[in-house]
Amino acid sequence: MTELTPLRHIPQANVFRKGDVFVLFGELFGRGYVNGLIDEARAAGMSIVGITVGRRDETGALRALDAAELAEAEEKLGGRIINVPLMAGFDMDAPEGEQNPTEMLANVKLKTWQDDKLDWEKIERCREAGVRRFTTGAAQAMAEIDKLIPEGANVFFAHTMAGGIPKIKAFLAIANRIYKGRGERFESSRALLDSDLGKLILMNFDEVTANTLKYLIDASAPIRERVTKAGGEVRYTAYGYHGTEILIGGQYQWQTYTNYTQGYAKMRLESIAQAAWNQGIYATVFNCPEIRTNSSDIFVGVELSLFPLLTALKKEGGGAWADEQWKICQELLGEGTSLESLLATIERYNNDATSAHFRNFEAWPMDNTPELAEVMIGTSEDITALHKDRKALITDHLSSLVLEGAGPLMFHGASEKIAPVLWLGHDIIARQLNALHK
Repeated sequence: MTELTPLRHIPQANVFRKGDVFVLFGELFGRGYVNGLIDEARAAGMSIVGITVGRRDETGALRALDAAELAEAEEKLGGRIINVPLMAGFDMDAPEGEQNPTEMLANVKLKTWQDDKLDWEKIERCREAGVRRFTTGAAQAMAEIDKLIPEGANVFFAHTMAGGIPKIKAFLAIANRIYKGRGERFESSRALLDSDLGKLILMNFDEVTANTLKYLIDASAPIRERVTKAGGEVRYTAYGYHGTEILIGGQYQWQTYTNYTQGYAKMRLESIAQAAWNQGIYATVFNCPEIRTNSSDIFVGVELSLFPLLTALKKEGGGAWADEQWKICQELLGEGTSLESLLATIERYNNDATSAHFRNFEAWPMDNTPELAEVMIGTSEDITALHKDRKALITDHLSSLVLEGAGPLMFHGASEKIAPVLWLGHDIIARQLNALHK
């Protein structure tokens, strides 16, 4: 368990300038955390280089992007993409002539998934095949990227890979019960983790979310050695999640979304950064606040911790701009609902004995319970219902603010070489936002 190490100051250091290279290790599909980093890199005059996860053909085989896909991806990134498919994980990998894990899980049913068994020797062969494929591709991609890095340039590697749930029909129904279910529809997250399906998912999470940072660090060793030998600087960042400090009772307190199944992989990610740091390689995992994204929407209640950011904006010296954010959020609520009353509901939720029980940093990530589901999902549904439009939520606006604040904190924090793992709480996000909008 990593010690809680929140970032308490706004970093100002910047070793990156025009002519340096920013490498996105992960494909950019939509608006997310990494956009803030890319904005900072572009503002510094850096060249932007990315990779692709590739695409699957009709047989499920992994392929590079075709010309149209490549052009679209490069336009979205605003930079050059190395067209070597780097799909992480092993759920679609297998030795020649053998089933891959997704095929092994094809007959999993909602009524039987807890008892279905997997052949772990076969799974391990699939994992080894996936790792070989990925590391071989990573080496090829880095050789191409090396050619794009001028002598004397500094390099910033941004790792963004996460996920790893196999694409099987039954899992969506299972996930809906674990992350959205209450009452008779509630399903225990512990039941998932104790099943063979859950154990496979955890293995694949490790490969996608965590081990890819190690593969990146290893594959980029020739670049790192060349750049540093010439007196240049190399940094690695990765996106973590390990709970967030938010305002509860007027004090910043650590809290978390439960059950965060990827938490085990995120802790592994932290340990990989720590091991790199111990070797003099500056890799930092930034544990970022909860936000709403396309991929996080299955986790009902994850957005509840966003609301106290409004209070943090005022607490951390916010002026007219902070007042404007309150006004924007108030206008999203239905007639007769005040933002103050909504924030009071959030405060009651955070002080509820059931919610408070899960603010246990040492025990993270804890399993869900029927009691927590009732309180958390119920509060989430009640607050969503207060909006004028369910497709225009306060948490959408607050998510965009978190993204805006996290970008410069990570960019300059990496330059400063502070620590291998840092938490970005609502205090530092609010202070950064207020500083940007003075």
